[in-house]
Amino acid sequence: MEYSQSWYIIKRSTEKCEIVSSEPAPEDDTEIIEKWGPFTKEEAISRRIGLIRTGKCQPV
Repeated sequence: MEYSQSWYIIKRSTEKCEIVSSEPAPEDDTEIIEKWGPFTKEEAISRRIGLIRTGKCQPV
């Protein structure tokens, strides 16, 4: 049986978007502006590139 992991894109107060492998812990929510997901790893990478290209995020 293959294990499927969920990935999220989070935008922090620094305007940078990161890909994280699990849902952010509630104590981290204070600096998180937006969150997208869950995605597969490949889809998260593609979507983050799209968010950077559209100006919604800054590269890390």
